[in-house]
Amino acid sequence: MATFDAPNREVCTVRRGRTNTPLQALVTMNDPVYVEAAQSWGRNAAKSGASLKEQIASGFRNALIREPRSEEVARLAELWNEAITAFRKNPEEAKKMAEDPIGPIPANSNPAELAAWTVVGNVVLNLDEMFLKR
Repeated sequence: MATFDAPNREVCTVRRGRTNTPLQALVTMNDPVYVEAAQSWGRNAAKSGASLKEQIASGFRNALIREPRSEEVARLAELWNEAITAFRKNPEEAKKMAEDPIGPIPANSNPAELAAWTVVGNVVLNLDEMFLKR
């Protein structure tokens, strides 16, 4: 609980403040449970729309229950493009990012694309508003 700046249970807390401790980021970016959640998020987003921006918007809505702003979609699309470029250069790393720990990728799926979706999902699932609804 301390890693996520949760208040102790000795006192009632009406509202928690914004938080992003270094340890919180370390857990949410690397813990196998969070990586698996990002992989699942990415697999769902990848099949949810016709265009990259539609897929990002759909995944964003599913995670944060709000419409993304255009600049948020643009930044996530840029991240996806950078990630897929890197993963296309290193197919073994893409396969590992797309499959470990969630399991084998679906038939007819591209490991580099799913690995890029995992990276984007990890960023979305690491946002403060994912942990603390306002």
